[in-house]
Amino acid sequence: MMSRYPKRVVPSLPHSVYPADWMKEGEVRAAETLGLTLYHLMERAGRAAFNRCRQYYPLVRRWLVLCGHGNNGGDGYVVARLARAAGIHVTLMAVDAGARPLPPEASQAREAWLRAGGEIAVAGPALPQEAGLIIDGLLGIGLKSAPRAPYDTLIEAINRHPAPVMALDIPSGLDADTGYAAGSVVRATHTQTFIGLKPGHLTGQARDWVGCLHCDALGLETWLAGEPVPMSRWDRSDVSRWLSARRPCSHKGENGRLLLIGGDHGMAGAIRMAAEASLRSGAGLVRVLTHNEHIGPLLTARPELMAQELTATTLRASLEWADVIVIGPGLGQDVWGQKALELTRQSNKMALWDADALNLLAQKPDVRQNRILTPHPGEAARLLKSSVAQVERDRPAAVRELQRRYGGVVVLKGAGTLIAGEDGISVADVGNPGMGSGGMGDVLSGIIGGLLAQKLPAYGAACAGVVVHGAAADRVAEKNGERGMIATDLLPEISLLVNP
Repeated sequence: MMSRYPKRVVPSLPHSVYPADWMKEGEVRAAETLGLTLYHLMERAGRAAFNRCRQYYPLVRRWLVLCGHGNNGGDGYVVARLARAAGIHVTLMAVDAGARPLPPEASQAREAWLRAGGEIAVAGPALPQEAGLIIDGLLGIGLKSAPRAPYDTLIEAINRHPAPVMALDIPSGLDADTGYAAGSVVRATHTQTFIGLKPGHLTGQARDWVGCLHCDALGLETWLAGEPVPMSRWDRSDVSRWLSARRPCSHKGENGRLLLIGGDHGMAGAIRMAAEASLRSGAGLVRVLTHNEHIGPLLTARPELMAQELTATTLRASLEWADVIVIGPGLGQDVWGQKALELTRQSNKMALWDADALNLLAQKPDVRQNRILTPHPGEAARLLKSSVAQVERDRPAAVRELQRRYGGVVVLKGAGTLIAGEDGISVADVGNPGMGSGGMGDVLSGIIGGLLAQKLPAYGAACAGVVVHGAAADRVAEKNGERGMIATDLLPEISLLVNP
């Protein structure tokens, strides 16, 4: 298979995200409400995709359109007809479904293609090599399992072909609700989706396959504005939703007292990064409780911090002093960390639990509403008594179940981080592969803790913190590239992003 990882660009995209079943039912309701036919919407979808192809590939004169036996294929027939009318040489290959009829709208699009003089070849793995652009209209948003023959071999043939790929609605083979790849998936250069975004465009394995994502509402913007939003998408342009300019006479006390607990032997870096990230995000006063051996290096690196040895006495006093608590970075699971967590459990202050605090929570579960949990997939699997594979197969379901079992707000980290709380579920459309290195989670904990200290509500602090964290990494990548990025590279960027 040819490796095709186009540079990820995030164009202007809507903030609303809809599951596949909602989209199918909503499409029908919208058409009825607005006096449209479903074929009319298919025509709009095909034109939107055709225009996108022309935008990015204006000089390519040979297109290959691959159509499956469903409405995704119907969109492909419309694209092919419009391209042929524009003087482009179009080869259209369709999957042979035997005697099984096409859906009505797709059949109508097929007939329009034939009436326009188009021809249909049976799709096979030998794709014409002279094609300069491939349109993927094989499988749409209804797929819930690995593609079967002949789709699997067609997908592999697309991925071997050197031409760029425009996927219609979603890359064939990718689950629209989860972003899970159960089998072969088209690696798209661009994906043109219709009406609204789907979760599978943004989380799970989406970024490996979607390429540059585009959305066209097909003229349904006003109708969509009156509908409930199942999931929200946030990016770096949204930070001002949660953070505004400070009152001119504000002072450090108003900006919050934050306590961080962690840094077992050999893990001083974790608590140091979390502590500085909380300062950079705007916390007024930050106190660290850790091992005595870490205090000197910690204060040398960041003298703005307050630091003490973690003992039962200092912990009780600090819990009384703090407005917000972050526990877990470098905490460990030995007796030292266990005792600290047990005392912290007795506090009713707002808290963020990360890293080994989550692993200890998995051993002794409880439910709290005044808490944010920030697991990566491995920690999520332990909390759910499942496997990482099960978590990654359906990340939206996993984060909802974590929130139901443990309460509060849950941040499920990964490519397309998900945030779930009583206020809903969101996906953070930020971040890049450079974040795959140690310490990134500690920086995130510090950012969210710092925002909590500034009195942001838990769900808002989690959403804003995740966006700032990922956007900081994106700024680093823009300057230095992704490979070789380290967690402390993000620290200077945080203060720039929390002042939108």
